[in-house]
Amino acid sequence: MFSPLRWALVAWLALIPSLALAEAPTVAVASSLQFAFPELVERFRAQGGPPVRVNYGASGNFRRQIAQGAPFELFLSADEQSVLALHEADFTEDAGEIYAVGRLAWIQRSGREPLPAGEAPLAAVEAAIAAYRAGEERPRVALANPEHAPYGVAARQALTHAGLWEDSEALRVMGESVAQAAQFALADEARGGLVALSLALAPAVAERSEYVPIPADWHAPLTQRMALVTGAGESARALYEWLQGEEAGSILERFGFQTPDAADGH
Repeated sequence: MFSPLRWALVAWLALIPSLALAEAPTVAVASSLQFAFPELVERFRAQGGPPVRVNYGASGNFRRQIAQGAPFELFLSADEQSVLALHEADFTEDAGEIYAVGRLAWIQRSGREPLPAGEAPLAAVEAAIAAYRAGEERPRVALANPEHAPYGVAARQALTHAGLWEDSEALRVMGESVAQAAQFALADEARGGLVALSLALAPAVAERSEYVPIPADWHAPLTQRMALVTGAGESARALYEWLQGEEAGSILERFGFQTPDAADGH
């Protein structure tokens, strides 16, 4: 899937001179990519691609907006279902492609409390619950809203796996997206939060925080799919094809994502 020899990528390379003058496509991008995607766009443009207008947010919200006619040309979701549902309703050209598999992490401000060990990554949530029950404090635990954010769904599943979902109800604060959840997790009143590993690895976040990955089997796979919205222009198609190449895959891997081939063990 990610071979640089695929015919579509070769065709795109032939279009570089004309695409450089094309209108910038508008792209809907899951907020788990908020730090990775600017680098992807930078490399795309360095190879002759046009400018890109990017909107970050929760995948469920983008799914609704596209169904209501929002003028996006390419949608990079943090899950598969948002894209597949749009395809079934004829809002995307096809079922698209899996471009990455994400990971969940516990994140907290540096130097405030001991970082949980890898074998008990949600020990900080247990400690927060105990402190609240003892009347000592009410430390917040941040996550994205599971109603429309795939990483919020994964966070709920991880807390449920650890037997902490119900007990943490009074402490939970939910972000509109996983990027907002990361902001909440590092606030003064927060103990920490469950966010995308890609956000925890971003330099702007890593310089003031620390993290521990959540075991992948504590939640359903965070398989991320993208697709061209029906009527997308050539510039969006060029970006879509480039994102399936090896250079894009290497950038995503540096931000904690697995590419589809790596996730399959190839």
